[in-house]
Amino acid sequence: MNNTINVPEGEATFTITNPVGRPSKYDPAYNEKVIELGKLGKSFEQMCALLNVGYTTMRRWREEHEEFRLALEDAHCLAQTWWEDHAQSYLVEHKDGEKLNTGLWSRSMAARFPKNYSERVKQEISGPDGAQLKTGFILTFEEPSNGNDSGS
Repeated sequence: MNNTINVPEGEATFTITNPVGRPSKYDPAYNEKVIELGKLGKSFEQMCALLNVGYTTMRRWREEHEEFRLALEDAHCLAQTWWEDHAQSYLVEHKDGEKLNTGLWSRSMAARFPKNYSERVKQEISGPDGAQLKTGFILTFEEPSNGNDSGS
C-alpha cells in the first residue's frame, strides 16, 4: 500500500511503502472460471474447492471486485438452470430408464436455491380482530377469607 503524505508548501512530499499482509491472488480470469463452474451446476463452496481458493477469500473478493460479484451472480443462475434442466430430463419416466428421486431433488433445490424453492410458510399470530397481542401478566394478591381457607 502506498500512502502519499502532503505537507505544507515548501516542504517535501514523500511516499511511505507499507505492505500489509500478502498480495491478493485475485485474477480477473476467475470471473470466467466461476461462470464455467456455474454452467456445471457447482455451488459456491464447490467453486472454492475446485479453484483452490478459501471460502473467506472468495467472499472477500466478491465484496472487493464488482466484476467478480457479477460473475458469481451469473454463475449462481447458471447453476440453478443446470439443476432444473437435469431434473426436467428425468421428469418423464421411461420403462426401465433412469428415474428422478423427486423427494431428494425437492430438498436439494430448497437448500441450494431457497429464494425460488423454499416451502416455508410465514405465519403471523394476532389478537382479536387483528389487534396486537398483549404481552406480560398481571399479578394480584388477595387476603385469605376468614374460616374458608384451611391453609393447606
